Formats: sequence, C-alpha cells, structure tokens
Amino acid sequence: QVQLVESGGGLVQAGGSLRLSCAASGRTFSTYAVAWFRRSPGNGRDFVAAVSSSGGRTVYADSVKGRFTISRENAKNTVYLQMNSVNVEDTAVYYCATNTVGISRSDSLYDTWGQGTQVTVSS
Repeated sequence: QVQLVESGGGLVQAGGSLRLSCAASGRTFSTYAVAWFRRSPGNGRDFVAAVSSSGGRTVYADSVKGRFTISRENAKNTVYLQMNSVNVEDTAVYYCATNTVGISRSDSLYDTWGQGTQVTVSS
C-alpha cells in the first residue's frame, strides 16, 4: 500500500508562491491518480487539483485554476502542487491522496491520505 508524506507548507505573503510536495512510498505509485485537497478552519475538505497516473490529464477547482499547477514525477514517486498568486483564502491544511479508480474531484474515491501540511497566507 502507498504511504504519503506532504511537505513544503509554511507562511507566505499574499501574491507569493509556494510549492508543495507529496512523496509516496511503494513501487505502484505510478498506477495511482493523485489529488490535492485542503481544509480550512470551519470548512470541510475541498478539492484543489488532481492528476492522472501518467500525468497526462489534470483537473482543477475553479478557485485555483490559472494559479495552481499540479504535476508528478513518477520516477521520483512525487507529486507537486505549485501555488502562485496565493491569497488569504488559500490558507488551509493541504492533503494529498491517491486512488486506483482514476482522476476525480470526489474525496470519497481516494483511499490513501497523507498527514497534511499547513499553508498560511498573510495579507
């Protein structure tokens, strides 16, 4: 089974950039779709972006489209989330997750989750 560890979170000023990483263990990582979700205080877990197993297809939440980019390097068992032009509404704990079904916006389809990394955007 895949295990996931997120990193790269921290404090960033509004308008700045941050890159999150999701490192996976397990030789079958390249067969999984991977997504980023986020949870802000008082809110549920929201979809951010997802990438197919090959990396050839991506989907984004409307709130981050054009600002965030998801990508993966299967040779390194890592998925990235490049966050540009961040704003205070992007403040949240960010989680990566995998599934074997395929790329999806639904968190119920993802069966393996990381522990999360905090992103805080200051105004």
